[in-house]
Amino acid sequence: MKVLSLTQPWAQLIAVGAKQIETRGWYTAYRGPLLIHAAKGFPKWAKETCEEDDFRNALSGLLPNQLPTAAIVCRCELLACVRTEDVHKLRAVGIVPLVQELKFGDYSEGRWAWGLRLVERFVEPIPALGKLGLWEFQFQGE
Repeated sequence: MKVLSLTQPWAQLIAVGAKQIETRGWYTAYRGPLLIHAAKGFPKWAKETCEEDDFRNALSGLLPNQLPTAAIVCRCELLACVRTEDVHKLRAVGIVPLVQELKFGDYSEGRWAWGLRLVERFVEPIPALGKLGLWEFQFQGE
């Protein structure tokens, strides 16, 4: 199954359903099931982001040391990929960006907005080392 690695707290925001749009500097033609992986690295600036009101509220007060790293945290569906300046087009697949969510991504001109629908948050994150880009993960027994 395809996997996308994100730095925390952005992976957790998707896992709790607070983030339906992931912004990237690159386009993908892929559509379908997608696992979200929390990267091993969790830099100081990203930990400090967790203290901002919108992030703290969306994370239900979880502290940075409570967020999983080097693990797959949820499964979602990648429904669409549009230019950030065309993010309104995601409404066609049922994704309406919330004002709060617009603070969770980089919507600079020329970037891409990946429309996601959360399917399942894993109660127990699945340990895994991440990679750049979209990468493949195979569940044990498959």
